[in-house]
Amino acid sequence: MQHSDNTHSFRQLVQTERPLVLPGAHDALSALLIRQAGFKAYFIGGFPLVGARYGLPDIGLAALGEIAAGIRDIMAASDLPVLVDVDNGYGDIKNVIHSVHTYEKLGAQALFFEDQVSPKRCGHIAGKTLLSTEDMETRIRAAAENRLNPDTFIIARTDAREVYDLDEALRRGERYAKAGADGIFIEAPESVEELETIGRSLDATLMANMLEGGRTPILRPDELEQLGFRIVIYGINLLMHATKTMRECLEDIRSGELRLTGRGVSFEEYKRIVGFYDWAALEDRYAR
Repeated sequence: MQHSDNTHSFRQLVQTERPLVLPGAHDALSALLIRQAGFKAYFIGGFPLVGARYGLPDIGLAALGEIAAGIRDIMAASDLPVLVDVDNGYGDIKNVIHSVHTYEKLGAQALFFEDQVSPKRCGHIAGKTLLSTEDMETRIRAAAENRLNPDTFIIARTDAREVYDLDEALRRGERYAKAGADGIFIEAPESVEELETIGRSLDATLMANMLEGGRTPILRPDELEQLGFRIVIYGINLLMHATKTMRECLEDIRSGELRLTGRGVSFEEYKRIVGFYDWAALEDRYAR
């Protein structure tokens, strides 16, 4: 029912936006709100999705089928171009290709997958083990050569900064770009200086991840664009704020004081957000 006027593909937006800012959606309602706020594209990450949908941490407990079910429901609520987190592809080469096909068939225009060994972890949590550079290069080539749509934008993520050091992350980033990745994502740099080094060192389309409470300093989109980043994700902001608000609301109910009553969106405003009046108009139009 709710459609945007955006006719640009994800690949086109990467070229035209300075930078392309992607808020993270953890459910269908957040995807609706992102579109209604005027953003041109958005992001679905594994960390917020498995937390919001299954109440689980992002440590490899949910697999492709479970995560794809959540992504399907989120994407059904918004027609904006979306970047989907494919984790590590959920297995070997054939699983990587199958995952790419699964999300392409759902309508995803952009994907990223990482060089972690299963069970994978959120990029800002310690305890990761990485594939060899050669294994990841093979996965990138396989994904690029077997994508169903040649315009599907494939981003290669490396977690080498946390496991090894920044030099290894940059080395891998350069090799992943040569292997066929459309974009490079160096996860969890630990300072503005490291972000500057990434932007200066890699001749590729770069993505930055602004994770609240993570290892990387939180910068504004214009600051990251000046450092050389073309795609910026604010992947968990909505989930973190929604979780805090729900906890405060529950404490208010438990206390019996009900001080927060009326402080949320109004009943009428919520009905507008989810398209109640559009459906009511259709009912009236076809009523006998």
